[in-house]
Amino acid sequence: MGANPYETGDIAVASEATPRYTVPGLTVQDAGKVIEVLQLRLHSLNDLHLTLKHVHWNVVGPHFIAVHEMLDPQVDRVRDMADDVAERLAALGGVAHGTPGALVEERTWKDYSVGRDDAIAHLGALDLVYTGVLQDLRAAIKTVGEIDPATEDLLIGQLRDLEQFQWFVRAHLETAGGTLSTAGASTETEAAEQSNEQ
Repeated sequence: MGANPYETGDIAVASEATPRYTVPGLTVQDAGKVIEVLQLRLHSLNDLHLTLKHVHWNVVGPHFIAVHEMLDPQVDRVRDMADDVAERLAALGGVAHGTPGALVEERTWKDYSVGRDDAIAHLGALDLVYTGVLQDLRAAIKTVGEIDPATEDLLIGQLRDLEQFQWFVRAHLETAGGTLSTAGASTETEAAEQSNEQ
């Protein structure tokens, strides 16, 4: 998905000002920090569920049905995750920006780059997408863990599910020797090409 906006401590999200109220036990300033993190998580999840659906529609080849059917439960779960994040954000006193325009304007990664292609090529690209999502999510967990254990708990549950989804993807990309065909790839296109060489 892209660069990790949490690495330097900067949060690259255009968000609402500090909320006027929040949940008991948090200051509005701390809630504002969590809201900023959650807004980027919401964008990430909305982008991921659309990307997964794009792949679902555009896979071809001998692995078509296996990948096509594997992705719909992931889409459904990721959509539920987005809903949970948006509702937590609202409970903290924030405004959940879920429009396509807000997503495109505020995201810190480029759009998914693979169109109609072989199922294994798409899985190679998805492996990189999941890696970016998971790296950003782990950074978000670290940030909110110092402020709000309820939000941390929510994100940890999502981390487990997303790591499992990446495992499903990687099972198609792993060699008998235990290496990934996407090893060393730095772009989705490169990962897609390497996956087809397997």
